[in-house]
Amino acid sequence: MEFGFFLSSEEHGPNDLVAFAQAAESAGFRSALISDHYHPWLDEQGQSPFVWTVIGALAATTDLRVTTGVTCPTVRIHPAIVAQAAATCAAMMPGRFRLGVGSGENLNEHILGNGWPPVRVRLQMLEEGVGIMRRLWGGGIVTEHTEHYTVENAQLYTLPEEPPPVLVSAFGAKATELAARIGDGFVTTKPDAGAVKRYREMGGRGPAIAALKVCWAKTRDEAVRTAHRLWRTEALPGQLAQELPIPRHFTQAAELVTEDMIGESIACGPDPDTHVEAIKKYLDAGFDELYINQIGKDQAGFLRFFAREVKPHLRERAALA
Repeated sequence: MEFGFFLSSEEHGPNDLVAFAQAAESAGFRSALISDHYHPWLDEQGQSPFVWTVIGALAATTDLRVTTGVTCPTVRIHPAIVAQAAATCAAMMPGRFRLGVGSGENLNEHILGNGWPPVRVRLQMLEEGVGIMRRLWGGGIVTEHTEHYTVENAQLYTLPEEPPPVLVSAFGAKATELAARIGDGFVTTKPDAGAVKRYREMGGRGPAIAALKVCWAKTRDEAVRTAHRLWRTEALPGQLAQELPIPRHFTQAAELVTEDMIGESIACGPDPDTHVEAIKKYLDAGFDELYINQIGKDQAGFLRFFAREVKPHLRERAALA
């Protein structure tokens, strides 16, 4: 398994994201996954920079492979515009940029007043959007009139030598089937072996990648408090993450989430075994890549901890296996 570093656009401003990416590269990471949001989940998280500007800075200042985790190319931003942004990033970092896409959340996509479609329609839009982007990356003039989009006489003049791979985020069976059918890879967050198996059985041949939230701190109590303050939304059930429209609603929904609940669901504290056990679930589930998301400001402390205490444990486990 390849380990990458997760850059949380909800928690950190653009300059910090670039600095953390540089520190991660110095610590031995070779790839990064960066979230693409218009709003944070909670006001306490406090940030949400424009991801394409940050990726330009990452291209200029690091040699990391960068994947968006994930972009919604359907409602808030037309797929023809995402195609141009992704093509430019791929041209700036040849072989080092991948476009992760998904059907989105109301939190980010409602802002232009175009409504929030049901899941079935969102998946149709995503499939149409990916098709439009790939046709634009193929060069020449593109005119399309699909069920959900119109593109007239569009041509991308700045193109990479190879189009960027498209990795598709999926949580349910229908989305997983779509990822297998149109994607160059599969993205999710849970250590779900069944989802990886379905993706492979449905014909998915690209990498299966996931993101894991952890919170290192000098004490477990401090880590749990930090994780609860910034990511108590992780314990929300069902479709709430896709349906709630503003951070204040997430704050209200998460009022019943306790620190104990977060401490049970997120690897917290300075014990490397706690973090190794969380990572091992993704190893056992068959993922190809795992991106570690350190919650909170102390990214440097986590990078030292991961390099000195977590990676050696993982190597020992691999040798025993």
